[in-house]
This record gives sequence, C-alpha cells and structure tokens, in this order.
Amino acid sequence: MVRIGSIELNDFPLLLAPMEDVSDPPFRAVCKANGADLMYTEFISSEGLIRDAAKSVQKLDIFDYEHPIGIQLFGSDIETMRSCAEIATRARPDLIDINYGCPVKNVACRGAGAALLQDIPKMVKMTEAVVKATHLPVTVKTRLGWDESTKNIMEVAERLQDIGIQALSVHGRTRVQMYKGTADWTLIGRLKENPRLTIPIFGNGDIDSPQKALEYKNRYGVDGVMIGRASIGYPWIFNEIKHFLRTGEQLAPPTLADRVEVCRKHLDFSVRWKGEITGLLEMRRHYTNYFRGMNHFKPYRMRLVESLSLPEIHDILHEIAEVYGAEEPAAL
Repeated sequence: MVRIGSIELNDFPLLLAPMEDVSDPPFRAVCKANGADLMYTEFISSEGLIRDAAKSVQKLDIFDYEHPIGIQLFGSDIETMRSCAEIATRARPDLIDINYGCPVKNVACRGAGAALLQDIPKMVKMTEAVVKATHLPVTVKTRLGWDESTKNIMEVAERLQDIGIQALSVHGRTRVQMYKGTADWTLIGRLKENPRLTIPIFGNGDIDSPQKALEYKNRYGVDGVMIGRASIGYPWIFNEIKHFLRTGEQLAPPTLADRVEVCRKHLDFSVRWKGEITGLLEMRRHYTNYFRGMNHFKPYRMRLVESLSLPEIHDILHEIAEVYGAEEPAAL
C-alpha cells in the first residue's frame, strides 16, 4: 500500500497527470471510470484564484466520485500561493499539489512552474508556506531540472521532503526539453535509491503502454506512475496497465462501441458542466483522439468539430458506430 499522508492507495497506483485544458471534470470522469487511482485538477493560477477569476474558481469543482483527488496550484509569489492554499483547502480535496514543472512560456517566464527550478531557496520557502497553510497533505510535481547542466532533482527532493511534502512526482525531462525527446528516468530511479527519501516517488513521462509501465516499475522501483498524454482519448490505458501487471496478459482494446460510448459520456458531461456552446467547443480537441487510427475518418471529424448542436453530434456519433461497426476491427 502507498500512503500520502492519511491517503491510502493501492500498491503501484496509477495517477492521472494534471493537464491544462484537458483534465477537467468530464475528462477525469472517464479516466476514473477506467481505473485512475489518483487524479488532479488542471493547474490553477494562484493569481487568478486571488482575483476570483471565473475560470480559476471553476477549476476548484470536485465531485464526490473523484476522491482521492488533488488540487494543483502554480504561481510565482509566496504569499499569494499561501492564500490560495487556504482557498483550495476549502474546496475539500484530498491533497494540495504544487506545480514546479510546467515548461510553457506564459508560466515559466513569469517565474512560476518550472522556473522555480532556477531558484531552489524560493521553491523551498514557497512550499513551506503552502504546507503551513493547510491541514491537507502537500505534494509536488516537477522536472529533473532546468536544463542538462542543472539537473538538481536530488537536492529538490531532499529539501522539499525536509519541509513537509508527502509525495513527489517527477517528469523525466528538463524544462528546456519541454516535451521533446525521450524521458530520462535514470535520476528518478536514483531518488528511490536515496536512503534519505522516504516519501512516495511517482515517475512521469512516456508511459504509453502496459509493457512500459511494468518495465519502468521493475527497472526504476518507483511507487507508481503518472500518466498524461497517453490517456487523452484513451482512458482505457489505466485498466489495461492494471490488468497487465496483475496477469501478464494484454486486455483486448476497446471496441468501436466502447469508443463511441465513452466519447458520448465525455461530451454530455462537458455540456452539463460548461454549458452547451462552451462544452461543444472544448470537446473538439478530443474527437480525433477518441477515434485515432480509424480509416477515412477526416470527414466525420470535420462534421464533429463544425457542429454546434448537441443532438446533431449525437447523430454523427451514432452514424460512426453504424458505419464503422460493420467493418470492425479492420476500421481501427
């Protein structure tokens, strides 16, 4: 069993990574239903939360079935992050997570996210302020370092554990790498070998199959893995990994009917939570992923992304199920 403070997780839990504009409640719902053990909100701007910005406040929405779940915060000002930890605690998550890993310019260039990897003393002070501001477990997600010459994750892990974090998730790339190249898990494995570290260490980066999850579990000894991009349009990856770890056998891939049904559930929740227009617009990024690999799918994709009518999109999904269902599995 893996413990994060008072939270008890199964051996080798599978975590859904916080992803901006992706891991909202509708997306989390389909991942939870398909085996995600611990999930996080999209990262929330501390500045936005302090200003009571509608988008930031909405990201605090948590539903009963989602537990255990963490709210992830990012920011560049220590006092603002402390205040936001208090606000986030009132939303009743199971933990508060701090983002020290986001590499995108509009975050890092403002002194937040991965930028704190260039200022470890400030990172420590900010983390300590958040730890003191909440009774909930505080965890951190970060990267190996800013660039190849400053892979300081060992120092970061030790110092953050010393001031009270309860778990650490590490993406196996530097900030400079962004999401390019192959994630390097070597240093993640060394964290697990460090006798000074007693908190759970979760690895993140390039886990896109049950086979790779098992390989990295055995090779690097991590307490669990965090899955991000591989789950977009394919929430089945969580149960597939669990089944493979338990039996050594690969689950059959989702059928076309499965893909249509989960896409439909995701769509309906998106509309209920965001309103019809916004819900339909924001689902557009998911259609290609749900039906990835289907032959001659472009005309259907165009119809799906051009429609602003929920009944019409349901009709298109029904048509996809009928047209491609007769060809399965060749259509996938």
